[in-house]
Amino acid sequence: MNGNEFGRLFRATTFGESHGEAMGVTVSGCPAGLELDEEDVQHELDRRKPGQSQITTSRGEPDAVSIKSGTQDGYTTGTPIGMVIQNKDARSGKYEPFITAPRPSHGDFTYSAKFGTRNWGGGGRSSARETANWVAAGAIAKQILANEGVEIRAHVNQIGEIEAPDVSFEAMGEHAEENEIRCAHPETAERMRERIDEYQEEGDSIGGAIEFAIRGAPRGLGAPRFDSVPARLGQAMLSVPAATGFEFGLGREARRYRGSERNEDWEFDDDGNPIPVGNDHGGLQGGITTGQPIRGEVTLHAPTSIPQKQTTVDWETGEEKEAQVIGRHDPVLPPRGVPVVEAMAALTMVDFMLLAGRVNPDRLDGDVGEYDTDYHPSSPENDPDAPTSAEPTED
Repeated sequence: MNGNEFGRLFRATTFGESHGEAMGVTVSGCPAGLELDEEDVQHELDRRKPGQSQITTSRGEPDAVSIKSGTQDGYTTGTPIGMVIQNKDARSGKYEPFITAPRPSHGDFTYSAKFGTRNWGGGGRSSARETANWVAAGAIAKQILANEGVEIRAHVNQIGEIEAPDVSFEAMGEHAEENEIRCAHPETAERMRERIDEYQEEGDSIGGAIEFAIRGAPRGLGAPRFDSVPARLGQAMLSVPAATGFEFGLGREARRYRGSERNEDWEFDDDGNPIPVGNDHGGLQGGITTGQPIRGEVTLHAPTSIPQKQTTVDWETGEEKEAQVIGRHDPVLPPRGVPVVEAMAALTMVDFMLLAGRVNPDRLDGDVGEYDTDYHPSSPENDPDAPTSAEPTED
């Protein structure tokens, strides 16, 4: 099965199914010298994990991460980082009716048609549970970006017909985590919650959107055409389960603007560098970063697992059936999708930073050839009080 790797120099290769034994990801291309432990990754996974509130699935997964390789004494070593997340609360029995009778609008039929088989428990590989791997890898990418002064934030800016007004980058950081919707505009978050409750009572679900912003990305990242920043961000964001749209800058509203309205004049900043007046381009011109904040939006459709009765067909019996999905499912996706979108943005930007030489691919300190570093392990032979793994020997 192809399509399980993302990135060029900074690569995340994932494995696992929703109801399998575990999820996992191998991160290749992370430079040495990054301070990293499981708590750094766990913080991001806790934002994505199920069971956070009444508007998320009640599946009881702790999503506890275990780092299996690629670190020494709390620092990355430049070798592949392997991480595993055990599945603890899989209940496959409720999916048995759909083994040969695909659920409406899921990946059941298409997976079976492609491979001639599939892991059917919980949707298997097509389940959004697989994004736990992305968030784990994205946590490492975020750490690298933070060292370079690059920050990524996101929030839920629309649920159904309820849309939040524009919010600042600072507001995303201050308010998005204050409510279970993860909307950085508190008043709108309350209205969104009420609307979600209405859909839940009707046994239905609803779609929405996530706005993201990247601040501190240096100008000059990206390449024309197929390796442009918006092209690669588009691939990243449209890989998110349930994504049906990706926009940057004015997005689809650009169709309403004249050239004279959309064009941005140039001026000098305080350091004498050319800078566009305004940022309707979303920090990107010609597919390359301008140095201004990158802003984009991802649209997610309504969850397809709903308790209402629907119609399917069973190819094994040749019967038309009434289907009712019974299980633990989110009535809306954007609240848990925020850390996923942030992770994919981080993976994309770290890759561009490495490709452009803004980050040394071997080591974060950039001291090529220097071996006696602060993060190199010390020999316990040089410190009698240091812990050692050596077996005691007789004199």
